[in-house]
Amino acid sequence: MTSLFDPLKIGDIQLANRIVMAPLTRNRSPGAVPNTLNAAYYEQRASAGLLITEATAISHQGQGYADVPGLYKAEALDGWKQVTDGVHKAGGKIVVQMWHVGRISHDTLQPNGGKPVAPSAIRAKSKTYLINADGSGSFAETSEPRALEKAELPGIIEDYRRAARAAIDAGFDGVEIHAANGYLIDQFLRSGSNARTDEYGGSIENRARLLFEVVDTITKEIGAGRTAIRISPVTPANDAFDPDPQPLFTYVVEGLAKYDLAYIHIIEGATGGSRDHQQGDTPFDYAALRAAYKAAGGKAAWMVNNGYNRELAIDAVESGKADLVAFGKLFIANPDLVERLKDKTALNAPDQGTFYGGGAKGYTDYPSLDNVA
Repeated sequence: MTSLFDPLKIGDIQLANRIVMAPLTRNRSPGAVPNTLNAAYYEQRASAGLLITEATAISHQGQGYADVPGLYKAEALDGWKQVTDGVHKAGGKIVVQMWHVGRISHDTLQPNGGKPVAPSAIRAKSKTYLINADGSGSFAETSEPRALEKAELPGIIEDYRRAARAAIDAGFDGVEIHAANGYLIDQFLRSGSNARTDEYGGSIENRARLLFEVVDTITKEIGAGRTAIRISPVTPANDAFDPDPQPLFTYVVEGLAKYDLAYIHIIEGATGGSRDHQQGDTPFDYAALRAAYKAAGGKAAWMVNNGYNRELAIDAVESGKADLVAFGKLFIANPDLVERLKDKTALNAPDQGTFYGGGAKGYTDYPSLDNVA
């Protein structure tokens, strides 16, 4: 029987186990540049089968939160090399989650104070994280976006290609395309944020067009075996909404099946909330989604995420429901989560007050089993 603790090869990446550290925004990279503190944080958690970095902007325009890292300037890539070197020396594997936030941003974070961009000029009922004049951090309403011109989309696709190449050059084992949680690609997918009347709006096929153009350009640049994608069929995060998500995401995974991706990362339910959350009139059928992917010839590893504990994770892998299980908050507080899960050891509790911004406190100072007094 396959175990959560067994090795697995996903695309071109060999993993020591099936436990994944989910992407977790921590707002500790001033100037969008990863630093030595970030390197220590990831290296501490390198016993995970796979580390997925915090969401990382592909361009300045793609930034939506203060002090999150990027992939678009030389200093940031040098910083990421420190991270990937440390993880690899510790025996781990790491991919970068590539991010364009779209409308989930603020004028002060955009190039020249411009408006955030989106499929349509629909403001999100959501917030972003800013640094105040006194150095403290706080949440603020997102700014009103402007609708992207069709002529701008090839440039954004090129930003994804360039960022993917930069990531591999910086030592990452692969990339995860962030197409979830109400950010740019997800905004195009959902009718609640996409009111376009051109070939990028209206039908499911049109709304999914940008996603497939991004996947196509990245897989051609770095190979499908080092490319993955994250989707969140029913999450309400960042004002994401579609009244009929089952056919939408069935179309998406059937289209992804033609690429030999490393993995598909599924957020079940509301991100960070109820696993039973639904949009539309009927509960979302995740088993049917995977069946549709397999029926279309898809062979990528299937990663599940949201509210998993030890028992649920073990059952998901042993039953064949999933190949990989991602953990978020548990990895924040437990750098040696793999060992703790394997040995059924007590877990540290995360300090929510230190999730966003700050320094080492609540970031690199959680005790592991070998340094508990």
